[in-house]
Amino acid sequence: MDWKSFLENTKKDFGNLNKEIPDTFKGFALMGKEAKKNGSVDEKTKEFVALGIAVSTKCESCIGLHVESLIRLGTTRVELIEVLAMCSYMGGGPSITFSTKALEAFDQLSN
Repeated sequence: MDWKSFLENTKKDFGNLNKEIPDTFKGFALMGKEAKKNGSVDEKTKEFVALGIAVSTKCESCIGLHVESLIRLGTTRVELIEVLAMCSYMGGGPSITFSTKALEAFDQLSN
């Protein structure tokens, strides 16, 4: 998969839906802003949690978006792989499959 193109299309699709249901998107954005704030747990750790959920729910758009955020937050490939090992352990075969997608997204989006 070409993750850059995929995410561009995903963001365009979100923009189109946002035009139709702007209050839903405003609420979602507000919820995300609050959830990502640094507190007892930093934003990077929270993004790792989000990536784990994205892998376990098999949400490719979520995987790409959270990998993008993790790259922005300075995540290394080694850190990502350790988290993907935990995702794979907890989710078995399906999570291993979607962990490979997250690693592919990281490799493409970090270059």
